[in-house]
Amino acid sequence: MSKIIIAIDGYSSCGKSTTAKGVAAQLGYAYIDTGAMYRAVSLYFHHHFVTLTNPKEVHKALSEVHISFQYNRMLNKSETYLNGLCVEDEIRKMYISDRVSEVSAIVEVRRAMVAQQQRMGRHRGLVMDGRDIGTMVFADAELKIFMTADPIIRAQRRQQELLEKGELIDLETVLANLQKRDHIDTTRSEGPLRQADDAVLLDNSHMTVEEQVELVTNLADQRISQVVRNGR
Repeated sequence: MSKIIIAIDGYSSCGKSTTAKGVAAQLGYAYIDTGAMYRAVSLYFHHHFVTLTNPKEVHKALSEVHISFQYNRMLNKSETYLNGLCVEDEIRKMYISDRVSEVSAIVEVRRAMVAQQQRMGRHRGLVMDGRDIGTMVFADAELKIFMTADPIIRAQRRQQELLEKGELIDLETVLANLQKRDHIDTTRSEGPLRQADDAVLLDNSHMTVEEQVELVTNLADQRISQVVRNGR
């Protein structure tokens, strides 16, 4: 059967990763969390005191960053590895959330990560979520989804995620962090967050995860059928 690329873009804490994982599982596709890649870079930069405005430091640091994903059978999930060390829990903490948009706005960082992501999708058959997947990384993706949700609902979801990881952060702080990230993500010069012209808008403010996965999977099935009819 022909395979396609599904690009899921959208704002922070819209549930992109959760939906993408569910769709990938339904279709038997690979799943790539590009947000985790930028978080891993941010973690490395933080621990190595990289000056974000110093191109030489950034270039050197990027040459030392090696990111991979490994499936944890015991936890039934994919985990992010930085230079051979599992950093899945650490990269989700608030101090990384405070840095990741600024780090990912650096042109050389984005170009390095985009190159890796494009190599991952050479054989298609994958679901990838991020900020510029449908507009830059895979502008030729057969299915593009742009996810959004009410900012307060997004902040509540993020607050709950942090609480489940043992971090108690007040809602105002979480909301301010999301607003900061939205501004950086949508105004950066390289790969800004925007809805691709051919993307399907999905506002999941009042949708369950199951409803989102079902919707995107049905759209994917339609696109796959079109690819088959067109003989690719």
